[in-house]
Amino acid sequence: MSHGNATGTQLSADSLADAFYPLFAYLFDEDGDFVDDVDTKLAEARMADTVELYLSRGLAIGVLAGVVLWLLGLLVGYVLFVTGVVEVGVLIGMPVPNETALVIIETLKVPALVVVSGLVFGAIGFGAGFGIIVAIPYMRASERKREINMLLPDAVSFMYALSIGGLNQLEILEAMAKADDTYGEVSREFQSIVQETEYFDTDYRTAIRKRSLETPSDELGQFLTDMLSIVNSGGDMSDFLDDKKDKHMRTAKQQQEMTLETLELFGEMYMTLSLFPLLLIIILVIMSMLGEASQDMLYATVYGLIPLTGVGFLVLVSTVKQDDPGNGYLNPSDGGDRLETTTGYGLLHLGLVETFVGEYSIFDRIKSREGTHETVALLKRPHIFFRDNPLFVLGLTIPASMVLVGNAVWTGAAPRTFDGLVAQPIWGTFIYVYVPIYVSLLPLAIFREWNVRSRRSVVNKLSDNLRKLSSANDTGLTLLESIRTVADTSSGKLADEFDVIHAKVEYGMSLRAALIEFNNRYHIPRLARTVKLISKAQEASSQITAVLSTAAQASENQDDIERERRSRARMQVVIIIMTYLTLLAVMAILKVKFLDVMAGLSGQASSQGGAGAAQFGGGIDTTLLALLFFHAVTLQAILSGFIAGYIRDASLLSGVKFAVALPTIALLTFAFI
Repeated sequence: MSHGNATGTQLSADSLADAFYPLFAYLFDEDGDFVDDVDTKLAEARMADTVELYLSRGLAIGVLAGVVLWLLGLLVGYVLFVTGVVEVGVLIGMPVPNETALVIIETLKVPALVVVSGLVFGAIGFGAGFGIIVAIPYMRASERKREINMLLPDAVSFMYALSIGGLNQLEILEAMAKADDTYGEVSREFQSIVQETEYFDTDYRTAIRKRSLETPSDELGQFLTDMLSIVNSGGDMSDFLDDKKDKHMRTAKQQQEMTLETLELFGEMYMTLSLFPLLLIIILVIMSMLGEASQDMLYATVYGLIPLTGVGFLVLVSTVKQDDPGNGYLNPSDGGDRLETTTGYGLLHLGLVETFVGEYSIFDRIKSREGTHETVALLKRPHIFFRDNPLFVLGLTIPASMVLVGNAVWTGAAPRTFDGLVAQPIWGTFIYVYVPIYVSLLPLAIFREWNVRSRRSVVNKLSDNLRKLSSANDTGLTLLESIRTVADTSSGKLADEFDVIHAKVEYGMSLRAALIEFNNRYHIPRLARTVKLISKAQEASSQITAVLSTAAQASENQDDIERERRSRARMQVVIIIMTYLTLLAVMAILKVKFLDVMAGLSGQASSQGGAGAAQFGGGIDTTLLALLFFHAVTLQAILSGFIAGYIRDASLLSGVKFAVALPTIALLTFAFI
């Protein structure tokens, strides 16, 4: 049914594009630069549409969006100008020659405003609809380019390992095409080459040349062009790949350096941007004392400008921050049918017995008993489950925080009105903001950090153990014997896992399946690329010293990049935290030295002159300002925490621990001043 719906949607979209093709032919030159550029981006984004069909569909969506917003604009214009919500005064301000012209202008003035409103809204709708459609291939091509450039050094190392393992040129291309679980978009570029040779009867030299022209990555395009020259000249592919491997590893370090320099610039920008709301609040408070500003501006600054500034900076950082592409999982089917069947074993998937359920009743009973066993195991060690699946803890903590807040409101422990919140700013904010933070985010931060550390401990000694594997293999030991030797002579989690791999193979599992199962347990993209390289190379021979050395070199290069990234990112995190602490200190000083003093003076004036208490200047309430100051530093703390985590690890979840710690500092500060 869903396939039929998808087909129907595609047909309706195509028919819509066909209907607007004459408009495309009228507006655009099919041989023009714009059409040619969009066509190139469609190819780079691996989108199957022809440029004529795609732009015609974009025009159709733009026109439909324009018509909808045009009608909305007419409605808005009618409501504003015809019904008198907005008083229409003098528009032109120029003298008219006679009374008749004045009557005509007065008659047409309001309808003209309504029509103009419709046209403006319609133009915005068409521009947004058509612009978004045109931007999609550009964004996808850019994303593919980023991923290709990041994965290319490891992909070239993989091809080099296959080459010295004895595979010929065509076998290397086919192996790369099948490695999309590890090398993502790089692998898909090679899939295009292989598919063109298989299905379109094209020789692979022509397919390589075509792909070098259509790939979004200039680096991959140059690599394929150079590879083609080696293929045509009959040169040594292993030497070529060895040189390219070293070149792209150096390029990866240079690219990382540029990214880190950009992030440092953003860190300096954040210092200025985050202090702007503080300066604005100070200015507004002073203006309020003089009766020149409204409270609405303060509300807009605290609850609008501060969140917008933080979210905007987060989006800005996401445009340059580079995470590790891929999810780290290897395809279980590569390890055999048994591994594919047992992958995902747990409470929702009970493994091998699932394939036999329904044939005999005994298997139904086995499944029932297995389900009971898994449930009991989960209840006995829930912390292990939440360590492996940190986000699942939110299923318990979010309802718990809602119950706690709801109970506080129900019993009257928490203020139920805004005036009540102003009277009890610390306690009210603690109930409504800090209780959900502590109950929901604190367990998430703990389990997420435990998860990351437990998985990261596997790759801490990866480079050293790969060097040991290479040395052991070079002495004549098989790969399996080398794994056992390293397990016996090393320490750490990776050595323990090597011991487990050896035991599994001894009990009948294939080495490749054992490696894949080990990788998928930790699912780290960097580890997946190493395991993929070794598992593929060991199929041809058990003597893969050069392959292991290549894997070690790639891992060491990744260690260098990661070490530099962490060092520079740590400085950015310190800058963000120090900027926040500066803002907090200024707010606290304002609260103590300004608001409290003014409130005391106002209290003295009221006791002597009978004026309202806690008022000064233009009638600004000091308790309200205290609440706004506290909310400002709390919002800034939460946003600064997520920004610090994202800069550190390219993950919002990494910022959860900061988003718990920084507001706590604000709470303690305002509670004791």
